[in-house]
Amino acid sequence: MQPWKLKLHEVIFEADTKQGKRFDVCLIFTILLSIIVIMLDSVKEINLAFANELLIAEWLFTFLFTIEYVLRIMIVKQPLKYIFSFYGIVDLLSILPTYISFFVPGSQYLISIRFLRVLRIFRVLKLMQFVNEAAFLADSLKRSSKKITVFMLTVVILVSIFGSLMYIIEEPKNGFTSIPKSIYWAVVTLTTVGYGDIAPQTSLGQGISAIIMILGYGIIAVPTGIVTAELTRQTKHAKNTQVCFNCNYPDHDDDADFCKKCGETLKT
Repeated sequence: MQPWKLKLHEVIFEADTKQGKRFDVCLIFTILLSIIVIMLDSVKEINLAFANELLIAEWLFTFLFTIEYVLRIMIVKQPLKYIFSFYGIVDLLSILPTYISFFVPGSQYLISIRFLRVLRIFRVLKLMQFVNEAAFLADSLKRSSKKITVFMLTVVILVSIFGSLMYIIEEPKNGFTSIPKSIYWAVVTLTTVGYGDIAPQTSLGQGISAIIMILGYGIIAVPTGIVTAELTRQTKHAKNTQVCFNCNYPDHDDDADFCKKCGETLKT
């Protein structure tokens, strides 16, 4: 990789250096300003008084973010990996609405998705302990995914059975007009939400609903226990903000010399 690309990669993708931190601080400040502009534009009184100024400001911000997005693509070895990464998709979606507004009026208000870009503030302000905890939790959820999937399938089966049962027990005048409608009631009851738009009137139906509500409290605790058990099995490692310029992988330990995903040497 050419030296100027390495330097830009260090500034744009990392926050361990003064230049990188300054760039990210300016970027976040610009993101917040652009969000404020689009919010003010949605206020009728302000829009009538400053429509042209707000439009110019929005296009200016979009132009700056477009340049930044193009630079990010240029300085990585594998552009497609960045483009289809979480931040790559968010960066693209943050500029598309303004261009789409040429063809679909009002779509520029979707720019509020730029709020997601402010997630970079965790790297900028050196709040890596929060990033570490978030990654730790995300990894635990990933490792628990099979157990959670089995649990969710069990819940789906339960609400289907209870919903069908209530459809048989209750009359249509009580709101149980179909099995899907009865399953909706079962979901609302099992999750202890209880909208109250549908309620059983028969003694048997009320008895079953009481069982479902009690069961709901127990079910709430199951996924928590699954994730907690996985959390206790893992060991946390200190992370830094280095991003591999070959594959854009960001989750590296502080003492890492090579990318754990592709093996590329990390610049220190």
